[in-house]
Amino acid sequence: MANLEVKESQFVYDGKPVQLLSGALHYFRIVPEYWEDRLLKLKACGLNTVETYVPWNFHEPRPGEYRFDGMADLERFIRLAGELGLWVIVRPSPYICAEWEFGGLPAWLLADDRIQLRCNDERFLEHVDRYYDELLPRLRPLLSTNGGPIIALQIENEYGSYGNDAQYLAYLREGMIRRGMDVLLFTSDGPTDHMLQGGPVPGMLMTVNFGSGTKEAFAKLREYQPDGPLMCMEYWNGWFDHWGEEHHTRDAADVARVFEEMLEEQASVNFYMFHGGTNFGFYNGANCQKKNQYEPTITSYDYDSLLSESGEPTAKFHAVREVIARYKDIGPLTLPERIGTRAYGKVEMTEQAGLFAQVEQLATPVRRTTPEPMEKLGQHYGYILYRTRITGPREKQELVVQEVRDRALVFLDGKLQGVLERNDTETSLAFDVPAGGAELSIFVENMGRVNYGPYLKDPKGITEGVRHGFQFLYDWTIHCLPLEDLSSLQYSSLSGNDQKEQPTFYRGTLLVDEVKDTFLRLDGWTKGVAYVNGFNIGRYWNRGPQQTLYVPGPLLREGQNEIVVFELHGTAEPVVRFVDEPDLG
Repeated sequence: MANLEVKESQFVYDGKPVQLLSGALHYFRIVPEYWEDRLLKLKACGLNTVETYVPWNFHEPRPGEYRFDGMADLERFIRLAGELGLWVIVRPSPYICAEWEFGGLPAWLLADDRIQLRCNDERFLEHVDRYYDELLPRLRPLLSTNGGPIIALQIENEYGSYGNDAQYLAYLREGMIRRGMDVLLFTSDGPTDHMLQGGPVPGMLMTVNFGSGTKEAFAKLREYQPDGPLMCMEYWNGWFDHWGEEHHTRDAADVARVFEEMLEEQASVNFYMFHGGTNFGFYNGANCQKKNQYEPTITSYDYDSLLSESGEPTAKFHAVREVIARYKDIGPLTLPERIGTRAYGKVEMTEQAGLFAQVEQLATPVRRTTPEPMEKLGQHYGYILYRTRITGPREKQELVVQEVRDRALVFLDGKLQGVLERNDTETSLAFDVPAGGAELSIFVENMGRVNYGPYLKDPKGITEGVRHGFQFLYDWTIHCLPLEDLSSLQYSSLSGNDQKEQPTFYRGTLLVDEVKDTFLRLDGWTKGVAYVNGFNIGRYWNRGPQQTLYVPGPLLREGQNEIVVFELHGTAEPVVRFVDEPDLG
C-alpha cells in the first residue's frame, strides 16, 4: 500500500512528488450531519488534505470509559474524508491546545495531585498508554499503509512551547510505532530557537507554525532541519476571541499573499483553520500566560477562517482558491447545495426554575470539611455550589475566597452579595451576620481550563480555603452541577416580571415549520448557557464580543423545540430571538 515519505526536499507518495495543501477541520466542533458539507467545500477550494486534532477528553470522559459515537465518531470522519478523495493528517497527541478545554487533556487527571502533565511521569504515561491502547488500534486500519487515507501522525503538539523532556517525546514516538503507526510521524513547533530545540524528535520530520513572516520562519526551520520538505503545519489565517475582547479579523488579500509566499517556496501548507466550528457545551479553553491574566475563549470558534462558523465560504475561501488555481488545475468551482439560515423570530420564555429550589433535583450533595475543587469530587465541567452556615451575630468583615476558579456568585441567606472573578484582585465582599446566623452559598462557574502556557494545571471551583475575616469556615455541603441532563427540573409558570434573584432556568418553545440553521440572540440577558432540545449550544455573556449562538439545523425538528436558558444574573425581558445572521461583534 502507498505511504507518504520524505525524499530530499520533498514529499513523495506512491513514488510521486506531492505538495500537501491541507485545511484543519475539527470533527468535534461540527455536528456529524455537516461533516460531508465541510469536507466537500475544503476539496472545492483546491485542497487535497484535511487535518484534525483528536481531543483525549472528548473520547475518554472518565477513566476507562470511551466514546467514539456521534460527534466523537473519529473513524467515520476519516473514512468519509477518504471516500471524498482527501488525504488525512491526524494529530492525536495527548495534548492538542486548539483553544479546547484543558488542551484536550481529561480533567480527571487533576484529581491526582501527584501527576505531572506532558512529561516522562509514570502516572501520566499510564493513562496515555491506556488511551492509546484504545485509540490507535482504531486508526490502524485507516492508515495509508493499510489502504486508508491517513498519511501522517503528529507525535506531540508544539511541545517546545511548553517543555524540553526528550524522553517523554521519545516514549510517545515509540508507543505509536509499537502500536502499528507506520506512516510518517512529525512534530510541529513555532519557528524560534527554544521551540525548535525543545519540540523535535530525532529522525522525525519537523514542521513549523506561523501566520506571517514566511521567509524568516522557514529559514529558522532550515537551521535545525537542513534537508526535507518545508511545511507550515498551522498557517494562522485568522484568530480566536476571548470574552471581553474585540472580534479578530484579518484581510483576505493579506492571507492570500502570505499563502502565495509559501507556494513560492514550494512548501506544503495546512490552513489553521479552514473551518473553525463551535465550542459547544463547556468545551472552550482559556489562555493564561501570567498568573492573573486568565482569558476564557468564547463559544464561537469561527476563527475568521475560509468557512464561517455556519459553513459559508468567506472572502478568504475565494482568495485562497484563486491563488491555488494559478499553480494547479483545480477546475471550476462546484459547491454543495447551500444549507441556508432562517430567522424564526421571538420566543417567549414561559416557565422558570430557580436553581436553589431545584438543586436537590440536579445533584446529590456531599459533605466536606473544607471546600474541594471539582476534580476531587469527580466533576469536570459546569458549575459547583458550596454551602455552609455562619454563626451570628458577628460584625461586618470581608469574605475571602483564597482562590476562585473562575467566577463566583456569593449569596447570604439567598441574597446576592456580589461576584468574585479570578482576575479581579480589587473586588471586596464584606457583610455582617445577624443573630441566629446565616447560610453562605458560593456558586462557582468553571469558565474553561487553560489550554496553553505555563499554567496548564487548572483545577476548578474553590481550590483553597474560605474565610470571613481571618476565620476559616468549615463544614461545607457541596453540589456538583455539570448540567448535562436537565430533565429532572420542575418548572413553574412565569408571568410578568416574576423573575428570580438567583441563577434560574427559563424554558420556552420554538415552533419550526422548516428546519434550517439559525442563530440565538440573547439581547437583555447577562450570562449563562443555552440548550436546544437538550443540547448545550454554549455560553453567552453580554461582555461580548459574541452576540449570537450558532444553532445548526440538525439540532432542530419540525414542530415544537424546547429552548432552555440558564441565566446567572437576570434578564431585562424573558424573551430570546432566533435570527438568520451571526453577530460575533
